[in-house]
Amino acid sequence: MHRRRSRERRNEKPRAPAPTPTGKRRVREGAVVPDSLRLSKQRPPPSNSRHPPSAEVVLVTGFDCFGGETINPSWEICRRLPREIAGLRVETCLVPCEFRRSIEVVAEAIERHRPSIVLSVGQAGGRSRLGVERVALNVDDARIPDNAGAQPVDEAIASNGPPAYFATIPVKAMARAIRAAGIPAEVSNSAGTYVCNHVMYGVLHFLAASGQKARAGFIHVPYAEAQVLDKRDTPAMSIESMTAGIAAAIEAAARTKTDIAVAEGTLD
Repeated sequence: MHRRRSRERRNEKPRAPAPTPTGKRRVREGAVVPDSLRLSKQRPPPSNSRHPPSAEVVLVTGFDCFGGETINPSWEICRRLPREIAGLRVETCLVPCEFRRSIEVVAEAIERHRPSIVLSVGQAGGRSRLGVERVALNVDDARIPDNAGAQPVDEAIASNGPPAYFATIPVKAMARAIRAAGIPAEVSNSAGTYVCNHVMYGVLHFLAASGQKARAGFIHVPYAEAQVLDKRDTPAMSIESMTAGIAAAIEAAARTKTDIAVAEGTLD
């Protein structure tokens, strides 16, 4: 009996190796990704895009409401963008206005869609024009709590990260394209120290640590007109104008690999 079983085992066909899970990108060897940038194990919702999956993607993110507001123009813009811009399939992602969790949500969307461009959009109440952000700082210093009640003060976003990241999208070409579309815009050198800066820095750090080639950056937008009805002398802009400006910026990013060399600095 023992000899017969041995012969049977020798005659068995070798088992096929277990399939390798798909849909996950390895982090570059030696790179350290902090807990705040690690992906959730929850399964992402299916994409509702009607475009072929082979098309290159621009991922545009917007925030939910915060600070007592009932709308956030950044997400209203995402809802109104066309499904395709300059040959890129447009995918959008609603981001919670929360430290840590915001980065996790965007990282999940990046893993799902594999975009070539990641453009995050956020509200900067009080600004009068679209601000294409040049740099994100490795610091959280919250004047008000986020939507989960967290209020970090002078805390690093990534303890193993550099002091700052520069946007990898063509910020000057994008600002010029927005103005060419008839919408006020500028290159901004401060994304603040709240969740907007947190997301910009976190996305660039995640992309660098994971070895992904997507270009990324951030645009701040003013209040929407409906938000300033009870705010005297506060700048605002229509959702339609801001949407047109973001679309123009995306088209410029898609067509411009190397930024233009024009003066966009300030004296203050």
